[in-house]
Amino acid sequence: MTCDLTKPRFTNEAAAVAFMEADRWPNGVTCPLCGCDNVHKMGGETQTGMFVCNDCHGKFTVRTGTVFERSHIPLHKWLLAMHLMASSKKGIAAHQLHRMLGITYKSAWFMAHRIREAMGPGAKASKLGGEGKVVEADTTYIGGKEKNKHAWKRNPKNIGGVGKLTVHTLVERGGAVRSDRVHAVNGETLGPILKAHADFQSALILTSQARDHGLLLPCKRATFTPLFERVRFQIFKSFSRWRRRRKPRRTHPERCGRQAPDLSTDGSLT
Repeated sequence: MTCDLTKPRFTNEAAAVAFMEADRWPNGVTCPLCGCDNVHKMGGETQTGMFVCNDCHGKFTVRTGTVFERSHIPLHKWLLAMHLMASSKKGIAAHQLHRMLGITYKSAWFMAHRIREAMGPGAKASKLGGEGKVVEADTTYIGGKEKNKHAWKRNPKNIGGVGKLTVHTLVERGGAVRSDRVHAVNGETLGPILKAHADFQSALILTSQARDHGLLLPCKRATFTPLFERVRFQIFKSFSRWRRRRKPRRTHPERCGRQAPDLSTDGSLT
């Protein structure tokens, strides 16, 4: 899916407001304060895009009840920032939004946090998996290598996941992803996460470490993948690359301007 960044909703405020109104209220405008549809649009230059409810007499706009509410940043810049953050494969920094949108760094930082909050699953999100579906769960450590840090920041005791951020992630095959930060990798921290996000009618695939932590789940089927099976392929690939580097290169004496040695019938050089 591609999107033209020169579309009017990314450059024109009136077009952005019309696009949001059509997207939020496809069947007609309803009051976000009381839920009725007895509303009318207000006129005047200072009340552009504002509606008033005839039942509760409340005033609202398309921003009311959204992450755009009470923000002085134009709506078309909000839409452009949302598109950039959603389409960037490796994410986008607030400084990049600040340069591309022509706003201050504080505003870009504020926008990025609100947009990420809106991307969250929310309180009404359904659990991952279900009947006939597969959910995989694993833990990883996020953080830089010690050798890449400043000399005064390096700690030789930080081996493996020590000193790094621990994140536990659940992935539904062909579906959504949920990640949670954990302070320790054990049954007490991982159990509530799995019970809160995974549907136990699905098949769970965990590592053998989960069984070692005493993680007992009332799921329909649980498969524990040995840790050795996960890293064996990576070890094999690393060894193959090392072997290719150690393998001597074949030389062609004819190309180098030298005459190839003549082998006699007894195998000795002449």
